[in-house]
Amino acid sequence: MLQCTAVTLLPPDAVLRLTYPGADGPEDPEPYVLCELGEHDSTPTGPPTEHAAYLWPGRTPDSPALWFFWTGNGPERTHRTETAPWCPAVLRRLDSGLVRRCALFDHHPAPHSWDVTDPLGDLLADRLVPGDTSEG
Repeated sequence: MLQCTAVTLLPPDAVLRLTYPGADGPEDPEPYVLCELGEHDSTPTGPPTEHAAYLWPGRTPDSPALWFFWTGNGPERTHRTETAPWCPAVLRRLDSGLVRRCALFDHHPAPHSWDVTDPLGDLLADRLVPGDTSEG
């Protein structure tokens, strides 16, 4: 499944919280965030599914992380910033011994992170980390 393409501007108060003196945060946070979930639609009869962007790790790898959630666009946009625990799902490949944890928050509405593909992110990663060019 492809990654959701929703993008939004972080509100100034969220950026300020990430940059206040003494915060263990990025020195120059991104003002825009991209939804990290797989493609998802608003339900026609229920509330819209929230978009979600990872903002900040917890103090330890297993600690809850800071996430930015939003719905709508422009003046209709609603948002919240919340600390959420990690999804407990684990993908185990018996043939290779590979173990991957889901990189999304617990009870996320879309597929797990290993089922979400980001073609642009993959293209950028290929350019930043070139493949093995040795001949053997």
